[in-house]
Amino acid sequence: MSHNTFGHLFRVTTWGESHGPALGAVVDGCPSGLRFRPEDIQSFMDKRKPGQSRFVTQRREDDIVKVLSGVMPQDDGTMITTGTPISLVIENTDQRSKDYGEIARQYRPGHADYTYDVKYGIRDYRGGGRSSARETAARVAAGAIARLVIPGVTIRAALVQIGKHRINRDNWTWDEVDNNPFFCPDPAMVPVWEAYLDEIRKAGSSIGAVVEVVAEGVPAGLGAPIYGKLDQDIAAALMSINAVKGVEIGNGFGAAEISGEENADEMRMGNDGKPIFLSNNAGGVLGGISSGEPVVARFAIKPTSSILTERQTIDADGHNVDLRTKGRHDPCVGIRAVPVGEAMFACVIADHFLRDRGQTGRQSHQP
Repeated sequence: MSHNTFGHLFRVTTWGESHGPALGAVVDGCPSGLRFRPEDIQSFMDKRKPGQSRFVTQRREDDIVKVLSGVMPQDDGTMITTGTPISLVIENTDQRSKDYGEIARQYRPGHADYTYDVKYGIRDYRGGGRSSARETAARVAAGAIARLVIPGVTIRAALVQIGKHRINRDNWTWDEVDNNPFFCPDPAMVPVWEAYLDEIRKAGSSIGAVVEVVAEGVPAGLGAPIYGKLDQDIAAALMSINAVKGVEIGNGFGAAEISGEENADEMRMGNDGKPIFLSNNAGGVLGGISSGEPVVARFAIKPTSSILTERQTIDADGHNVDLRTKGRHDPCVGIRAVPVGEAMFACVIADHFLRDRGQTGRQSHQP
């Protein structure tokens, strides 16, 4: 299997499977001299790890990250990057491979079972192997390293929709995001989602969601025209996340419903000699290059395919069978996709930050 690496100057390779002994990432291209503490990585891992509420999978993983290379430990407990590849390892400690024994030769509808088997002639039926969302733990670890490269950039994400229940944007407060199990910025929507997902969960079903990611402090000028666009790479990175079926930048598909007068982000000169955008329909990217406005994207997550409802499928021998998926699964996988979206944003922006520094010399990784 190829294509386990993304990025150009800031390159991330992930490895490992859902039910293997461990998984991880190798980050290549991180500049030297960046100081961090292990808890700086762990804090992001803790946002993603399973088993934190009844609304996510009950698999119990501490997701403790071990840094094996690319750093020099310091006496004060910090680490300093050396410029060499940084290897990050996360052990799997709560696999239940026996839960998947009955589907060793049956293809779960909506999963990658059939397509992996067609392409490679073999598949890891224990939780899906590389196709499992467990792989995204490695991305979150890499995203924590990426944040070291982009000083002054704040990347935050929130869940803005579950099923047909959307937040009220007038109630948006970032402080609320870490106060509930949904990463929801609208406190009035939390009890609605709780009741709704309880029904979904008890029925053994699942539901989709929409996540919004916002990067503030991104300097103007990141990205390149035509085939190196910042929003192009963001879209590709978000689409690579498990179960993502749609991505929009800025106003996205909403731009198809409004006029040119409404959509254009008009400008005025500020008192500090820098331009002020009167709106941000473009999501902080114009012509593939960052404008200095917040970079905004949303991505849609499909319902978890593993549900208790019996469904029609086939097996590897070509027989028609009916299948009910057992095991521990997220009733709404979009919840734990929030920190993953942040991580992918961070990796893309870090990569473009270094690419711009190499091409124009304008950027510095020093705070």
